This record gives sequence, structure tokens and C-alpha cells, in this order.
Amino acid sequence: MKQTVIAKRPHKRSARKRSNKFLLLLRICAWVMALGAFWCAYLLWVINSYEMPKPVPKADAAVILGAALWSDQPSPGLRERLDLGLQLYKQGNVKYFILSGGHDHNGSTLSEAEGMRNYLVSKGVPAERMVLEEDSRSTYENLLFSKPLAKKRGWEKLLIVSHDFHAPRAADIASYLDYPAATTALGLKSQVLSVAFNQSREVLAFTKWKMDELLLRMGVNLPNSF
Repeated sequence: MKQTVIAKRPHKRSARKRSNKFLLLLRICAWVMALGAFWCAYLLWVINSYEMPKPVPKADAAVILGAALWSDQPSPGLRERLDLGLQLYKQGNVKYFILSGGHDHNGSTLSEAEGMRNYLVSKGVPAERMVLEEDSRSTYENLLFSKPLAKKRGWEKLLIVSHDFHAPRAADIASYLDYPAATTALGLKSQVLSVAFNQSREVLAFTKWKMDELLLRMGVNLPNSF
């Protein structure tokens, strides 16, 4: 009888340990999911809290962040950014543009910057008022490569032009890259893009940027991944 009892104890202890490990794993998963939900809610709050500054400050130049070309023509979303830049130019808020965007490999033969230049020229902006940045393939690179172009020309006051859902991340990247203090991110509300889709996508993009920022601060050189 005693031998039977002794034989069963290790089995009970092993089962109890497996149960405790499973419960611990469930708790960890629950905490991770809760933190993930909190983080997503926080980013959605940041994105939806953005408001265009009023009045829009005057600046030396506007950095227009690129987006897709369709058959070498600006896509509807990109046209919205360009039209905002054109409005700023006509109102005297800026005198110059930095058009930032490389080749997006979607079938267009032009870089995003070239497509943007052609559009603005067709609207009456002199080509000499525009500086093209044609190497970037991400928001991080847009701002990384545009900064020395502005510095070379002595442009200290800059407006970063994009959409409202994109403006907070662009401002955060500009801050990380130590843009001049007078830099302002402008974001318009789109009339042609899906709000739900782009806000959801931006939550993922913003999360990835913060992870990459941490690695960059640790001295890790990342490939084009923003």
C-alpha cells in the first residue's frame, strides 16, 4: 500500500507543475494582448488628435513626402499633398519645395520626385523653385535625405507636407533626425483615401518605426525598412 502511494506522488507533482506553467503562459499572453491593445489605442489617439496648425506658419520650403505614381502621374492621394503644397506656394507660405520620393517599382518610369515636379510645373510653379530628392523609399529616408538638401541651401524653416494620419509619425521622425526647431508637419484630411485602412496601416507603420528607432539608438544600422 505504501509503495502505491509513493509511486503516485511524482505523477501528481508533475501534473501540478504542468498546470502552473500553462496558467503562467496564459497570464503572459493576456498581459501581452492587453499591452498591445493599449498601445494600438494610444497610437490611434495620437493619429486622431492631430490638427493642422492655424494659421499655417511661413517657411523657407515645403518638404512634400512622396507617394505612388500611377503610370508616371501622381496618384489621387499624392495629388492631394501636391495641391496643399501648391496652395502654400500661392499664399506665400513657402517659396521653394523639396520633392522627396524615389522609384517605387510599380511600373512607373519616373521617380516620385520627378512625377511631383512635372505636376507642379503643369500648375505654373517654376522648375527652379524645386529640389528633387530621388533616393528615398520610405518616410524615414524621405526625411533623412531631405535634411542635407535644406541645410545646403540655408533653409531653417520647413513645412513637412503629408496627410493627417501620416503627419504625427513624420513629425516624430523629424524630431529624431534633429530637424530645425521651426519645422512643422502639415497633414490634410484626404477626400480620396480610406480612413479606416490608412489609420490601421499607420498604427503598424508607427509601431515598426518606434521599434526601429530603438535599434537605431542602440547603434544598429538598419536596411531600408521604414
